[in-house]
Amino acid sequence: MRVLLLVSAFNGLSQRVWCALREAGHDVGVLLATGSQDIIEGVRAARPELILCPFLKERVPAQVWQHIPTVILHPGPVGDRGPSSLDWAITEGASTWGVTALQAVEEMDAGPIWATRTFPIPAAPRKSSLYNGPVADAALECALEVVAKAADPAFRPTAATELTVEVQGARPRPAMKQADRAFDWSAPTDHIVRRIRAADGAPGVRTQLAGLEVFAYDVHLALTRGIRPGTIAARRQGAVLVGTGDGSVWLGHLRDASEPGRFKLPATTLLGKRLRGVPQSPLPAGIEPEAPSYRQIRYRRTGPVGWLAFDFYNGAMSSGHCRRLLAALRHAAAQDTRVLVLRGGTDAFSNGIHLNVIEAATDPAASAWANIRAINEVCTELIRCTRQVVVAAYAGSAGAGGAMLGLGADVVAARDGIVLNPYYDMGLYGSELHTYTLPRRVGAETAQRLIDDKLPVSAQQARSLGLVDEVGPRHPEAYAEWLTALAMKCADARTARKLRADKSRRLAGERVPLDVYESRELAEMSSDMFGDRSGFAAARHAFVTKAKPTTTPARLLPAGAKDAARPRQIGRARNAAPVAEAPVRVRSAIPLSA
Repeated sequence: MRVLLLVSAFNGLSQRVWCALREAGHDVGVLLATGSQDIIEGVRAARPELILCPFLKERVPAQVWQHIPTVILHPGPVGDRGPSSLDWAITEGASTWGVTALQAVEEMDAGPIWATRTFPIPAAPRKSSLYNGPVADAALECALEVVAKAADPAFRPTAATELTVEVQGARPRPAMKQADRAFDWSAPTDHIVRRIRAADGAPGVRTQLAGLEVFAYDVHLALTRGIRPGTIAARRQGAVLVGTGDGSVWLGHLRDASEPGRFKLPATTLLGKRLRGVPQSPLPAGIEPEAPSYRQIRYRRTGPVGWLAFDFYNGAMSSGHCRRLLAALRHAAAQDTRVLVLRGGTDAFSNGIHLNVIEAATDPAASAWANIRAINEVCTELIRCTRQVVVAAYAGSAGAGGAMLGLGADVVAARDGIVLNPYYDMGLYGSELHTYTLPRRVGAETAQRLIDDKLPVSAQQARSLGLVDEVGPRHPEAYAEWLTALAMKCADARTARKLRADKSRRLAGERVPLDVYESRELAEMSSDMFGDRSGFAAARHAFVTKAKPTTTPARLLPAGAKDAARPRQIGRARNAAPVAEAPVRVRSAIPLSA
């Protein structure tokens, strides 16, 4: 079937639907909703049989839905209507929620229903976690059901009035306003946490800290009591500790509310001099990893396996994040374990360098340069680690340098349903030693195609390409159990010894030093960061300020349109002479059974 995804942004859910439909054999294109006339003309050019809207904030023009079946994936159960569905569900503590696939009509969210799913909601989830997890899973199931029904000439959707509202709290509601989100710092901790998490991602909750009007995000339970409500008592790894009515919370990110166009930053970066005299809070010694203490990196060991987990907000890694992760990685690599598992967050494994911190810096080019050098050190440490078998565990999606980050591991394991974007955009050539690791996993030709096409890859497709070695269950708890079994399998004495020996021989046999790959990549990056050769500054600013796109990239359009961007060669700098002993010698990835 010829399917067009009409979306406000090609986000994680849209990418999952795009991957799944293409893998099922459908002809799938994407059209960004940049305006009513653009939508009408884009649909006319695409000639779809079905329009699916996994993530759409704009109204579909009548000239479109009156002529082509157009189905909206609404993040709410039957009976729910309105643009703030998840915000209301989290704020009001709903225990069950759902997704409904409904046909576009004149009245928003009022059309006949094609498919629906419900799911349990954990207590006080972060909106982005709920959206990327249960909501995305249910939406994908609905999307596949819609496409199957669209192929049946006898199918007719069911009027919403004919279905029973089974989920408590499902009803038409207006957009949530800041007055609905407001809280007082003297309120109970759970009340505050639920409100901030309901607004996480966007728009945040307006409040006051250190005399500044801000929007709050990224809230975590804390253990400290006795702090005056609304007072900042400590700081740690970019976050601030704030007193509540019956305890305290850590706030990781804030946005200045004083004027439009401001963007999220680590709380300590935004507050700056206002934190003068606020002490640093060291990580508590001996605390269990599961305890509610704010820490972005955790290490534990179970027998022969060392577990190094990191979870950075939205997967963005600043220079400070990279330095802390490097120190933890070196500590883990010095232990007497046979296996080292590097696991990223469930929401995002990594998305590479921290564009918001770079944009806010006094000298963005210098900040970007320091950031890429810092993340490269982490990549180098992974590649050169031969004391343990290294397993890179992608529990969440990854993009750009974050997708490349774990490719130097001996085994790359992904959770089913995640999406990888193994290419560079934003006007950057890219580094993370990808010119060394990527061709060795997928081959030089496929590596070049991934970089040039700039398209997402599902976990299953990544395994078929050799980008990842193993794909585990979708459910986070099932994935954790599966990953434990995988790590223990790698920890078998004979298997671990062979994998380490193979890696040592491979590294020793490289005729071109690893440093050469990095030097060539950095030479390219210097032109992008300091010379702004490919528009890095403008692309970065548009990204951090959430500027609305004005066109759909050609690579996403239907009918096989190719990206208009000029392709470049992996392993060869644009303006550099070839390196002696061709640096890209394709080697196959190391399978678990090696």
